[in-house]
Amino acid sequence: MKRVHVKLRTKIALLSFGLVLLSILVAGVMIVERTTEAARKEIGLRAIAIARTVAELKEIQDNLGRPEGWKAIQPIAERIRVATGVEYIVVFDMKRVRYSHPLQDRIGTLFADGDEGPSLRHQEYLSQAVGVLGPSIRAFVPVMADQGTRQVGVVVVGILVPTVSEALHSLRLQLYSSLLVGVGLGLVGSFYLARNIKKNMFSLEPSEIARILEERVAVLQSMAEGVIAIDKEGCITILNQEAQRMTGALPDSTGRPIDAVVAVPGLKETVLNGEGQFNQELTLNQNVVLANFLPIRVDDKVVGAAITFQDKTEVHKLAEELTGVKTFIEALRAQNHESLNKLHTIAGLIQLQKYEKAVDYIFSTTEEQEGITRFLSRRIRNPALAGLLLGKYNRAKELRAKLILDPESNVGELPQLERSGLVVILGNLLENALEAVSGRTLCEVHCLIKQSAEELALSVEDTGPGIEPADLEQIFAWGFSRKGSGRGVGLALVKHTLESQGGQVEVESGNWGTKFSVRIPIGVSPGHSEIRG
Repeated sequence: MKRVHVKLRTKIALLSFGLVLLSILVAGVMIVERTTEAARKEIGLRAIAIARTVAELKEIQDNLGRPEGWKAIQPIAERIRVATGVEYIVVFDMKRVRYSHPLQDRIGTLFADGDEGPSLRHQEYLSQAVGVLGPSIRAFVPVMADQGTRQVGVVVVGILVPTVSEALHSLRLQLYSSLLVGVGLGLVGSFYLARNIKKNMFSLEPSEIARILEERVAVLQSMAEGVIAIDKEGCITILNQEAQRMTGALPDSTGRPIDAVVAVPGLKETVLNGEGQFNQELTLNQNVVLANFLPIRVDDKVVGAAITFQDKTEVHKLAEELTGVKTFIEALRAQNHESLNKLHTIAGLIQLQKYEKAVDYIFSTTEEQEGITRFLSRRIRNPALAGLLLGKYNRAKELRAKLILDPESNVGELPQLERSGLVVILGNLLENALEAVSGRTLCEVHCLIKQSAEELALSVEDTGPGIEPADLEQIFAWGFSRKGSGRGVGLALVKHTLESQGGQVEVESGNWGTKFSVRIPIGVSPGHSEIRG
């Protein structure tokens, strides 16, 4: 049998309407019970009052216990019964003999209902009984003669009590109208509540919400970046597997304060000021990472913060691969451009029938290319660094400049961080130097890169116009440039890389040009960089 799927909005509406209806019914029953109970109390007080009135009559007191006394008592009792509208008034003496009764044939018989005993002992009380006409409340009041010193009998006044059905029948108009209004309001409120809840849930069913949650968790867990999110109180709300691995946190850390799991400086500040931070270098569980801090906003209010971070070793490895590819492409482009120029020159010499000069030109260009390639393969044993220098060499020829590599240059195998950092530093310094000499009479860039057991030393010197003394303190600031907007990134990257390597740089500049001298310790943990002008 196929199961019928009921929407969440329908379930909520039915549940809330059912609760409202049940509440109204229970309230209605309680109201009827309270009304009936109040009616019983009122009836009891009325019966007691009538019975006391009858018991105080002189004729009743004088004729109880006398033969033929009923002839005086019965008319009095009946007149009072008819006047007050009670069901019956019974008067009996101390021997339980009836002196009055609505039924004439019961006069003279014994009153033996079983609940009259205390009334014969000077007690006044109410009793409930079920007779032929239905349930009733009876008031027992002793009849005291001789100024209340001697009991001569008992007056019993009985009044029928309305049943629940009778009470409902008498209150049906008010009750039905109240129930109708309550049910109507409950129905409208139920549908409004269901609609509002569904709207707050983006009109999604529970199964859809569960599926989206599972997908979100799967996406977060499959990310190569570590992700940690906290709420406004600083408790962890998200911690994916990569974050657990890099921080050493336990899988059940969700819900715990961030400070009790891992120290992430700057994350709580992001919650307070609502400002993001990007490309921040942190050490988490002895892992150097690059992190981004992002505030979490809901309705333009900051409700938490998130940090995404990646192992810096992996970042540098990726950067090196990208830099190597870019350098290789740049080298091929420049080499292709230079080759076309050479081919055009050779073709022109052949067309002019200058065969010997064409052959000499071919040999000279071939020898030059082989020379630089041979030098790089022998002296620079890192492929990414060699490719960078070859690309910049061809780039210099394209700009009609001359890149001179110092014969003392020598680089062997390098650790991952030093190798990728060196590519960033040398690439930016060479590019800035080539731009500085462009269009100058003397267009030369000298480069030295040398490795020792303790450090890497490199220098890049150009014959450009030099740097203004007032700008020497600002050239490493992010975005500072005299070349227009969109520049001022290269030297800032050099500074950032040196900070991570614990290196230092010296800058010398004058009307003769500019020289950057860089020293990077080998195998030293990242530390403070030093910049000298």
